Amino acid sequence: MSLPFRQIHLDFHTSEHIPGVGAAWDKRHWQETLLRARVNSINLFAVCHHGWSYYNTRVGERHPALTDGFDLTRAQLEACREVGIRTQIYCTVGVNNRVARLHPEWRAINENGAYYGWVQKPTEPGFHMLCFNTPYLDWICEQIRELAQMFPETDGLWLDIIHRTNCFCPFCLDSMARQGLDPKHPEDVALHADRVLQNYYGRSLAALREVHPTMRLTQNSGHLTRGDRRLLRHVTHLELESLPTGGWGYDHFPMSAKYAQATGMDYLGMTGKFHGTWGEFGGFKHPNALRYECAAMLAFGAKCCVGDQLHPDGHLDESTYAIIGQTYAEVEAKEAWCEGVQNVADIGFLSAVALDPQHQKGEEADAGATRLLLEGGFLFDILDGEMDLTPYKLVIVPEDGWIAPALKARLDSYIAGGGRVLFGGRSPMDSEGRLMFDLGAEVAGESAFSLDFIHPIPALRPAFVDSPMVVYDRYPRVRLMTDGRSLGDVYEPFFERAWNHFCSHQHAPPRRERSGYCCGVEKEGLCWLPMAAFRLYRTGGQVALKEFLVACIRRILGDSITLRTTLPSTARVTLMRQPARERYVLHLLAPTLVHRGGVKHAHRGAHALEVIEDLIPLCDTAISLRLDRPARHVILQPQNRPVPFSGRDGRIQFTIDRFCCHQMIEIV
Repeated sequence: MSLPFRQIHLDFHTSEHIPGVGAAWDKRHWQETLLRARVNSINLFAVCHHGWSYYNTRVGERHPALTDGFDLTRAQLEACREVGIRTQIYCTVGVNNRVARLHPEWRAINENGAYYGWVQKPTEPGFHMLCFNTPYLDWICEQIRELAQMFPETDGLWLDIIHRTNCFCPFCLDSMARQGLDPKHPEDVALHADRVLQNYYGRSLAALREVHPTMRLTQNSGHLTRGDRRLLRHVTHLELESLPTGGWGYDHFPMSAKYAQATGMDYLGMTGKFHGTWGEFGGFKHPNALRYECAAMLAFGAKCCVGDQLHPDGHLDESTYAIIGQTYAEVEAKEAWCEGVQNVADIGFLSAVALDPQHQKGEEADAGATRLLLEGGFLFDILDGEMDLTPYKLVIVPEDGWIAPALKARLDSYIAGGGRVLFGGRSPMDSEGRLMFDLGAEVAGESAFSLDFIHPIPALRPAFVDSPMVVYDRYPRVRLMTDGRSLGDVYEPFFERAWNHFCSHQHAPPRRERSGYCCGVEKEGLCWLPMAAFRLYRTGGQVALKEFLVACIRRILGDSITLRTTLPSTARVTLMRQPARERYVLHLLAPTLVHRGGVKHAHRGAHALEVIEDLIPLCDTAISLRLDRPARHVILQPQNRPVPFSGRDGRIQFTIDRFCCHQMIEIV
């Protein structure tokens, strides 16, 4: 059974100091509110971060303010079943304050001897982290078995705060010693932490399967680590937590979804109704923001989940579900075009995080590439080093991507078969600085400068720049060979900025003469840009650099590119294939993002808030598509309105006169 499209994640982290827990819960109000909001699945709380249970548990302890004998979780589940709303059961795992108080010896400890947690001092309010390498894991497994036994009719268990922690508690120090690992060596500590996490995954899944052979299982860590495919063996589907205003921003979900698509697993996106982050009572994002976020989930092939927080008295908030209902009515109308879809992609982007053996580097390169490819209107997947390269017209290896021998062999085979590759930064170089691929160039050492100026060839220059532009990176010195083609020149600054010789506010200007080195080279479908281009775009947002990179990608793809549009860089576009209906569905998205204020979050730091309030229509959007078959009809959905189109040179062309927020175009 596939995931439902319209889910709610109903937080219920409730202090023992609040009376009357569940006292205002009313079955009829619960059912009517959820049905009006078009909800068809909900995550119900069994055990919260405070450590209290909301059902009649034998393993844990009922919330002390819950009315004697009242099983709130069971009552909510039965009410949902009566009206056809599916459920999952939530249980906290990584943090549990009740257990931490009862068993401080089970708490995770850092290398300075302090407890891990969401706060730094015992006098601060917050939740405490526990170690999976202690008898706490036995307790967790018993809790899982109890939940599966008591709620066998639910769709699944939702286990939260699953973390890999470099722990130095006595249990971890002892097991490191027994395994011959040195707690003074960071790599040994990280290896041990990984073994502890993998043991948790295996044992928790086994505990569930002892009781229920088919129940769904979610292991939530707030992030899907690209390239660590071991998690996929221990979950039944993927839930991509990505609350834009909670520190993730609006680019995070597309990056997660593009990788989730390539795994082949069913997945959903999870946002929240909150203006800020999780746990906000009385916080409401603008309805247009929620409309866009759920539309983006559909456009990127995901089902939808919206987070809410239930008042301790158990009464659902009418304003919240009125907002959700507006959005979910739109989602419901679009579901027929979003079920069983496959992403269409010209480009396979090899995630730098996935290619790093420890998955700890490359986040900025991945984020920069994702933003650039989205803004450029490209169709792409995000891949790890084990995924098939052959479906893609172009493979991109970013600057922080490490090419292991197995991937080198696969890239060689892909290239030999006519595949095209764009290398960034030092990715095509081995550990000794030698090129691993024939790129029509040679490396002539390192630059003496912390920045350079580049002057691309005319075909690749930004539309508004015809002179050398600054790039804040220390370039490898690349010299053209006889069979390579230069993509432009490097100009060096007069000198490196220092206390005894500097110029102006930042850096010295470029010399007028060319350095003799290239800012990029190409040869027979291969392209190399030696700068850390994607990371630079993520950290600097330099529009001129982006235009150069976009032009390079379009040059490599040439006329084989599937999609061309006149959408602005702020828009987003995806193309899905729906095999069961023998049709394509093109999704156009038009967010209007602004930065407002800022917030300091306990465990995400300070960040500016990306906010959506107004949704501004886009007009006269021209579309040109190259598909694998001629089109018979082009139809706006769910309006069911035909669009005139024409065919020329193997492409279909049409114009969308006006759309706002999200528009689906069915092509059959």
